[in-house]
Amino acid sequence: MSGRRHIDPVALRKTPGYTHAVVAEGTQVHLTGQVAWDLEGKVVGVGDIDRQLEQTWSNLRALVEAVGATMDDVVKLTTYAVRREDMPAIGAAKRAQFAAERMPASTLVFVAGLADPDLLVEIEAIVVLSDSALENES
Repeated sequence: MSGRRHIDPVALRKTPGYTHAVVAEGTQVHLTGQVAWDLEGKVVGVGDIDRQLEQTWSNLRALVEAVGATMDDVVKLTTYAVRREDMPAIGAAKRAQFAAERMPASTLVFVAGLADPDLLVEIEAIVVLSDSALENES
């Protein structure tokens, strides 16, 4: 389909039934939610929100870079969490990823569960590619 590019970077777990990122309309990229899975699909930090956030942000950063963007290009985040008590850790981890003046629009949703019962958090993002990223594609 013209105008769309599907990206599944080798730095992330091979996906069963979905694409990690879809570049649409040239500059807007919708990224699949990232969780605390390692390359073998094992949950990193079972029961430990800080370890899971560390792995999740590492996975998200790898995906952002794989589409030719930087964290400064992230314009929207949606975070899904299973435990309300993890909200302070989730906020702190997000603030550590972005400069205060470059925070993306964000939504936090509490859910009954995620794809694996050991997962505590999932973060999806939308990025807008910069002009320099688009020039590098040419």
